[in-house]
Amino acid sequence: MAARTGGRRRPFAAVLAANTVSIAGTSLTMIGVPWFVLQTTDSPARAGVVAFCATLPVVVAALAGGPVIDRLGRRRVSVASDLVCGLSVAAIPLLHYAGLLEFWMLCALMAVGGLAHTPGMTARNVMLPDLAEHAGTTLARASSLYDAVARGARMIGAALAGVLITVLGAEAVLLLDAATFAVSAALVAAGVRGFAAAEPQPAAAAVSFASYRAELREGYAFLLRTRLLLGVTVMVMLTNGLDQAWNAVLLPVHAREELGGSGGLGLLIALFGGFAFLGALLYGAVGERFPRRVVFTVAFMIGGPTRWLVAACTDTTLPLAVTMALAGLGMGMLNPILSVAFYELVPDSLRSRVTGVSTAGCELTMPLGGLAAGLLVEGTGTTAALLLLGGVYLLTTLAPLVFPAWRTLDGTGARRGPAAVSSSGPGRPSAGPAVRTPHPPAS
Repeated sequence: MAARTGGRRRPFAAVLAANTVSIAGTSLTMIGVPWFVLQTTDSPARAGVVAFCATLPVVVAALAGGPVIDRLGRRRVSVASDLVCGLSVAAIPLLHYAGLLEFWMLCALMAVGGLAHTPGMTARNVMLPDLAEHAGTTLARASSLYDAVARGARMIGAALAGVLITVLGAEAVLLLDAATFAVSAALVAAGVRGFAAAEPQPAAAAVSFASYRAELREGYAFLLRTRLLLGVTVMVMLTNGLDQAWNAVLLPVHAREELGGSGGLGLLIALFGGFAFLGALLYGAVGERFPRRVVFTVAFMIGGPTRWLVAACTDTTLPLAVTMALAGLGMGMLNPILSVAFYELVPDSLRSRVTGVSTAGCELTMPLGGLAAGLLVEGTGTTAALLLLGGVYLLTTLAPLVFPAWRTLDGTGARRGPAAVSSSGPGRPSAGPAVRTPHPPAS
């Protein structure tokens, strides 16, 4: 019996392990690339340009990728995505060591990685309800564990990045990230082989541009007529752009100017990730006892704008470190809430398409976030940029209190959208980079 249970849990464990390794590696790049750009160019604006090039293809891939994931199979897409991302990241330090790396090459390589990254993440995320059912656990617990593992991986990656950049340099950190993509690809390739939800899904019509366009249109139509999902997507679109400004430009610049360098940066991101890990576990343990909208709103207000305002008012590490810990605790609760709501509302037959559309919407402002922050810092200074964008963040977090559609966040399973009811797919209740459900704005 134990062996049989272990076998049923193996696909879920393999995807969790792959996400852990991949996200830990991505955290290395999240710190390593901005630091590499700042070291080699001394320009916040150029760091913003690189962030723009890395995130614009993410939106393009999300807009069009849903039907492709279903046709090719989630396992194949995940593996191919990791391999392409690993090669693009590895090329940056290798070209630099050879003395061949130009700024446009760095931008192009980051764009290739961004284009490949989202389909792989989406492919793994949309399998979560099937993985949870196969493993014999509830969706809420699986979503919380899935997000907690991602948060913990970010914490580990950030802590390692701060140390390794200081000891070995940003180039070595990028090579390590490339290796993590290879490990992730191997785990998914072996761990979900033969798992039905990971294989190509049968198409309702012959493969053609017209059928592809029709499938894509179904995802857009479902999102537009489901007001809660539309509201979540718009809100997270705004906060994801702001978080990209924070991660790619403002926090690295603030750390370099005021907090002693990459070590301080790694510490802050590790604290945020560690407490976000605890927040996700906490919600998985007791969160279902409380109204979702209340928990979501309070957690978002604690986790969102506070970081910006404290960073603008202090030039020491301790106050911001405490703030990042509390912010992480709040942010860790967001993805599990939105994940469960998303899977309750969207039937299995539309999951990849709606996920792709919602991901694209949530990430629409991310290319502009880093670019705008870089230009704003050079034009007005770091403190003014933090105060201005932090104020916008604060206003955005009030959306669940203002707009009526958010009231349906409690009990979404009882209010499933019309497409969920009439779909020919399974339609059973089956998720923050964020989209499993639309990405919540977590770092």
